[in-house]
Amino acid sequence: MSETTERGKLHQLFDANFLDYTSYVVRERAIPDVDDGLKPVQRRILQTLHNMDDGRFHKVANVVGETMKLHPHGDQSIFDALVNLANKGYLIDRQGNFGNIFTGDSASAPRYIECRLSPLARTTLFNKDLTEFVDSYDGRMQEPVRLPAKIPLLLLSGAEGIAVGMATKIMPHNLIELLQAQVDYLQEKEITLYPDFPRGGIIDVSDYDHGNGRLRCRVKMEQPDNKTIVITELPYNITTQGLIDSVEKAAKAGKLKISSINDYTAEKVEVEIKLARGIMAEETIDALYAFTDCELSVSPNLVTIADNMPRQMEVEEVLQRNTDRLLANLEKELRIELGRLEDKWHARKLEQIFIEERLYKQIEEKTDYKEVQQTVITALEPFAGEFKREVTLEDVERLLEIKIRRISRYDINRQQKELRDIEKNIRKIKKHLKDMVAYTVNYLEGLLEKYRDDFPRKSQLKAFDEVDARAAAAANLTLGYHQETGFIGHKVKAENNKKDMELNCSEYDRILLIFKDGLYKVVPVTDKLFVGKELYWMGVVDNKLTFNLIYRHGLENLAYIKRFTTPKFILNREYRLFDEHKRSAILLLVVGDKEVRARVSLAPSSRAKYNAIELEFDDCLIKGVGAKGKRVANRSVRRVTDITGTPRKEPISPMGLPGFAGGNGEKKEE
Repeated sequence: MSETTERGKLHQLFDANFLDYTSYVVRERAIPDVDDGLKPVQRRILQTLHNMDDGRFHKVANVVGETMKLHPHGDQSIFDALVNLANKGYLIDRQGNFGNIFTGDSASAPRYIECRLSPLARTTLFNKDLTEFVDSYDGRMQEPVRLPAKIPLLLLSGAEGIAVGMATKIMPHNLIELLQAQVDYLQEKEITLYPDFPRGGIIDVSDYDHGNGRLRCRVKMEQPDNKTIVITELPYNITTQGLIDSVEKAAKAGKLKISSINDYTAEKVEVEIKLARGIMAEETIDALYAFTDCELSVSPNLVTIADNMPRQMEVEEVLQRNTDRLLANLEKELRIELGRLEDKWHARKLEQIFIEERLYKQIEEKTDYKEVQQTVITALEPFAGEFKREVTLEDVERLLEIKIRRISRYDINRQQKELRDIEKNIRKIKKHLKDMVAYTVNYLEGLLEKYRDDFPRKSQLKAFDEVDARAAAAANLTLGYHQETGFIGHKVKAENNKKDMELNCSEYDRILLIFKDGLYKVVPVTDKLFVGKELYWMGVVDNKLTFNLIYRHGLENLAYIKRFTTPKFILNREYRLFDEHKRSAILLLVVGDKEVRARVSLAPSSRAKYNAIELEFDDCLIKGVGAKGKRVANRSVRRVTDITGTPRKEPISPMGLPGFAGGNGEKKEE
């Protein structure tokens, strides 16, 4: 055999084994079934509890051991799944320490805690007549393919799982809302469902997409006073310990200031945050949302096993499928019960005629058993019109097994009453079968009435604004520019040189750098960055800033004035405020939206009445950063001084004022 052939067979072997493994992980471990909402280990746990059920609590260790007869994996995986299922609070009653979903504390050892099926599970999950069973992994027992669940268990409990090449994250929902949605669906009303988390919290469903999309979850806070914040509910899938760790990490990084954080959680969440001196609660709340797990983003992904294949579905689609299955199962139950009642009526009617008409006396002299059977069948033929079906040998066997004691104590009145009761129940079931939608609605409304007060909604639905991390961040960094070396950064220290600069910022800020020659760019806050010795101005990017600029245009050697707001930018890309030339340069740059003034000293001229003018920037329209601006004067400018806030000495020159040529301070000729 050639090496190529052997390699090809090896590839085929790996491909086949990998596909088998993938299929097993997807269907038998990680992804729940859409019809009963359970993963195989959960289904085996519930079936085991049903097999053991006698109304009393069982040690969890015993339940785990019994479940191992159905589950081919270790006891730890069964125990973890059982605790998780019990802590959801719907299907399993607990006794003992099953851990704490709020703090993340683990459960006690399985030998110390006990459990049993809840009343909800007993009444809604099991029906042997509707359940398909298969051999367990070792062939010694039978296990269900899926349970005939009468509640939408997949949406109620939620699920998370990672398989090969796919994952699922299904959000839990409120039982009462699910049952009401099923009623609405049967009554052909529109249905909309949103998650409900066992830890409570606040949910923004603006980007939720029917079981997919995105959810934003927040803690619920209270403010007993201005120096204290108390967290009373948690977002999805986080514990108080995880929350405290995130707050302490943010405080250590300087993103918020607290003096202490304490966890008093027991049956309810209570995490107390004490703020540092001089810090108020209102200032800290946005920072908690921005930099800690007080706000989380969750991306649901509703992947489930439907018809033995993984599928991505929507919440409403799952609910409709579950409701249609409920209606079909209830109809099957009624038809099975109808068949049993009719069989029971038939047996009681046969017994009544057999005893009241004393047909048993006809077999007293018979010695052959087959002759006895035929005698009974022949004796019943005159009454065939009273039966609902033909008399069979099984019917005859039941009659022949009647003891003499029953015949001697036979009560005609009681037998007739029992037949009337059976007939009444048969009529009732046939009436239900004519309108299965109404019967299903009545069944759901019965569950609603029974459990409405036990399962209130825990999470609050509320739209909230995005928190700007940059706005919420504390300006805890000092960015310095050292002109002599040409470096900027929060590890660079400015000296007494008047060209050195400093500003306070946070790590999330963007820094606008404007250079003497009109070049500008935006950079992130950094430890140390070389920018050169010609930096003229730097500041934190703020879209509300207005820049007032006077610059020398190199080709003309004249000055221009213009105003503009913070320009658009791409990080680290270079732009220009005016055309590049070796003589072009900024003469004055002032940030302010009104009442900004400058004194401009012009080159001396014998014809000019003034050699200096004052400019009011308010007279200049705000335009784009690429605009050239207005010419200041027809003469070159020697010096420009910022005089904002000082008393006026020279005449202010609004450009175009009579007596000035273009605002240059020159007297017009007569």
